[in-house]
Amino acid sequence: CGSVCRPNGDLGATMIAAVRGWAPRLSRARPLSASLPPPRAAAPPLPAAPVDDTLVNPMSKLLEQNRAWAANVRSCPGLIDKMLHHKPTYLWIGCSDARVPANELLGLGAGEVFVHRNVANLVISTDMNLMSVIQYAVTVLKVTDIIVCGHYDCGGVRAAMRQKDHSPPLENWLRNIRDVVWLHRDEILAISCLEERYRRLVEVNTIQQSLNVYKTGAVQRARLASRMMPNATHTLPRVHAVVYDPASGELKELDVDYKKLLTEANSVYQLYHMPGKGETEAPADPVPDASP
Repeated sequence: CGSVCRPNGDLGATMIAAVRGWAPRLSRARPLSASLPPPRAAAPPLPAAPVDDTLVNPMSKLLEQNRAWAANVRSCPGLIDKMLHHKPTYLWIGCSDARVPANELLGLGAGEVFVHRNVANLVISTDMNLMSVIQYAVTVLKVTDIIVCGHYDCGGVRAAMRQKDHSPPLENWLRNIRDVVWLHRDEILAISCLEERYRRLVEVNTIQQSLNVYKTGAVQRARLASRMMPNATHTLPRVHAVVYDPASGELKELDVDYKKLLTEANSVYQLYHMPGKGETEAPADPVPDASP
């Protein structure tokens, strides 16, 4: 305890001496206010905004438009029935780009298309969001067709073609498009015109993502169950690769030889044997098959 706790010491005198020893140091200390930043001037008050200013309340205009839309829905009994009974025929996997609205592009209304959108319409096996959407679409909704739609002038595709770090998590996502470039580098990088290279990569990426749909266990199980149905005429769901052109407003279905591409990949990605038409059971040994 030092001198403070000496058995025969004067405690009061010792404390006074200690305080006197610290006094010079305290006098040299900077006051707390000196270490604080100077106060900032108060921001001027904002002028009063008009009641209908959408920057102040964007929902006001949107809700007004919703009420008009809802009134139109209520005036169409057939449309109300579609809204109450969710039974879409198609699953749409498209880009998040605001110029690519699924229903409008297909000329379909509410309730007819089950939609998933992400940056550059990617189908990634570790994307639990999309994998859940696909599983629900094929096992519960029983969609007959899955449409993977890319579009020209895709910002994600353009970004992936640049040798630039776009920072995670976006860069992690775009890496999947870079992988597509690498897989098809002989074709993509041979295109000298940069704009044509972008357009072709949009198409190749869309084809690659449609093949990724076929690789999923949920789709393979659904197609196997469809093939095993008595009197089955089609193996469902079918998968389509299409590209949208914002300049023309038109969709273009890409020419893809799925049977050839899937047969080449079956030794790695096929999870179930697809029996021939008329067969009711699958043999024990898997046989490559990519019947449409």
